[in-house]
Amino acid sequence: MSVWDRPEPPTRPVPLDRERIVAAAVALADEGGLEAVSLRKVAARLDAGPMRLYGYISTKEELFDLMVDEVYAEILPKERPGDWREALRVHAHRTRQATLRHEWLADLLGGRPAMGPNALVVIETTLAALDGLADIDTVMRAVETVSAYFTGAIRREIANLRAERATGLSKRDWQRASGPHVSRMLATGRFPALAKLVHDGTEVDAETSFATGLDWVLDAVAARLGRPPA
Repeated sequence: MSVWDRPEPPTRPVPLDRERIVAAAVALADEGGLEAVSLRKVAARLDAGPMRLYGYISTKEELFDLMVDEVYAEILPKERPGDWREALRVHAHRTRQATLRHEWLADLLGGRPAMGPNALVVIETTLAALDGLADIDTVMRAVETVSAYFTGAIRREIANLRAERATGLSKRDWQRASGPHVSRMLATGRFPALAKLVHDGTEVDAETSFATGLDWVLDAVAARLGRPPA
């Protein structure tokens, strides 16, 4: 029986339920990443014995599933999207915003679909926005394509943030430190396309890069669906 279907045990002297367990786990992960989360540490935060948690959650993987669904509540759109394009755009941006608040989510995106109640509402809302535009297989490929883009973009952004913290170098500092090596390599004349990027390219922030790439992907999906880009 999955964690979603298994009933919680009766209340005991120290109040405990899955909601409190998940909240404690999310707080630990926000502070120190997924490696900071264990049933023992969650129990300590709740001032409860570790064995008590097994009445509510059987494995750490189940705990991660519950944590992901908790964050999916933040991804749910606040209002009904106007059309399919807005639905996919809002889904992508709200997933990015939630992951920036909970960086550990980046480590759990892109695998098997989340099956918790909040995640299922997000999936239903997304699919419903494309209902009738094409056959269901085409709709699924469209959703998968957009999901693949924003998952990769979000993971890259989080990796860069982690690298800044690990090295103590901001992106600008890292570029300055790498400058002499890059200049020497470009001076060989072997990398003309890269030289053009370095000298003539326009640098944009992560949010602008994400939004621009997302619009390009949505344009491609619109063409495939036979709808003109918005």
